[in-house]
Amino acid sequence: MKIPKRLQPLVDDGMVDEVLYQLMSGKEANVYVVRCGDQTRCAKVFKEAQKRSFKQAVQYQEGRKVRNTRRARAMSKKTKYGQKEQEDAWLNAEVDALYRLAAAGVRVPEPLGFVDGVLLMELVKDEEGKAAPRLDDITLTPEQARDYHAQVVAEVVRMLSAGLIHGDLSEFNVLVDTQGPVIIDLPQAVNASGNNNAESMLERDVDNMRRYFGRFAPELLATDYGKEIWALYETGDLNSNSELTGCFQHDTTNADVGDLMAVIDAAKEEEQERQARLRDEDEDEV
Repeated sequence: MKIPKRLQPLVDDGMVDEVLYQLMSGKEANVYVVRCGDQTRCAKVFKEAQKRSFKQAVQYQEGRKVRNTRRARAMSKKTKYGQKEQEDAWLNAEVDALYRLAAAGVRVPEPLGFVDGVLLMELVKDEEGKAAPRLDDITLTPEQARDYHAQVVAEVVRMLSAGLIHGDLSEFNVLVDTQGPVIIDLPQAVNASGNNNAESMLERDVDNMRRYFGRFAPELLATDYGKEIWALYETGDLNSNSELTGCFQHDTTNADVGDLMAVIDAAKEEEQERQARLRDEDEDEV
């Protein structure tokens, strides 16, 4: 096929020998199958910011650290340079997440390089050596659904143990190879300890998977792994070997309104005293 413009530099530099075909076109990127020597790999070409349809970047970027203070200052502004730095940081997020998760034993495609907005990585294959299908493209038996659900939940735990949450997990970004589910599409990966939305995003990821697999194994619809996983994470008890039950005991204790109002009244009184001290100091200065 004709070499896409964004892939031409990789061909010129010898990183890619041939572009075989386009695998998919998504809201954030186009994905191509390429040949690198005698290896068939995957090239993910990220779309420019104005051409992407993913609109919740700010929510997902909360808590991401920028090592360079100059870049951090620029990103907080709306200048052309600041927007470019923000875009670069967004594009690098998936690369960083892939390396981090691969090192933690999470089943993700192996990253092989990132050049000018193009991520070169392992091509996840099926038993025939072709590009592996997404979960949404296959029909499961109840036994397969239970097995794959357990595997995905285990991957979510490994991800969180490594400090990350997928943030957009669904049947559309999980591939299935000969060994089971492989997690893909991570540009929106969330820093679990630094994002105020982390808990809700984790629960949404797990609930998406529960609902999908529940189509084939309805008993999974009664599970509540999301809240159980987060509760273990909050107490520091979560690790890749954590034994989960799928059950979570919700706190049904009624709040003590009297104690709550007492705390509020005490805070108001303290603030009034502080304001009075400030007024007295101002009068003394006069």
